[in-house]
Amino acid sequence: MNYRIEKDTMGEVQVPADALYGAQTQRSIDNFKIAQDTNRMPKEIIRAFAYLKKAAAITNFEAGVLPKEKSDLIGQVCDEILEGKLDAAFPLVVWQTGSGTQSNMNVNEVVAYRGHVIKGGLLTDKDKFLHPNDDVNKSQSSNDTFPTAMHIAAYKILMETTIPGIEKLRNTLAAKSNQFMQVVKIGRTHFMDATPAHRWTGIQWLCITTDPWPESH
Repeated sequence: MNYRIEKDTMGEVQVPADALYGAQTQRSIDNFKIAQDTNRMPKEIIRAFAYLKKAAAITNFEAGVLPKEKSDLIGQVCDEILEGKLDAAFPLVVWQTGSGTQSNMNVNEVVAYRGHVIKGGLLTDKDKFLHPNDDVNKSQSSNDTFPTAMHIAAYKILMETTIPGIEKLRNTLAAKSNQFMQVVKIGRTHFMDATPAHRWTGIQWLCITTDPWPESH
């Protein structure tokens, strides 16, 4: 494998020649060699970071602290992240500092380096058009970006996966409830026979308890 040399305040570090990340991401890879194939940071968190970085870039431009060209370029790279085009550039695992600094910097570096390449630069260039800290992470801190990314990711998973799944379960139970409308079974109380009850009543109870929007019925 070919490498290039990246530098940070701690010194030099070898990074794969074609990697879109820099020194801080590589140090995390080297320091946290724990289940790196199975415990990757969830893609939902990375996507959430892309929303956050794009929003921050737009806001920083509107506040007059970031040039429009840089703001637009950051947004362009974030769109690529959201489309899943840069997934290979995010190799970090969940095992890192509690503030999520490593993943925040992984995103910062990828956005900056990919943006520089889009501008026609090389990954080996010492000075890049976008700086991971001064531009991509402007007006932010890991202590606020990672919790924000968690909230965004949780909301999207809830709205796009969890609630639709619960609604599908509810609808299936409702269909089964109707299917067994005429079936009578022996009720059970503490493992003892009780009064007869329709089969559908038990299923209907499950249907009601799994309804995420009970007020809509």
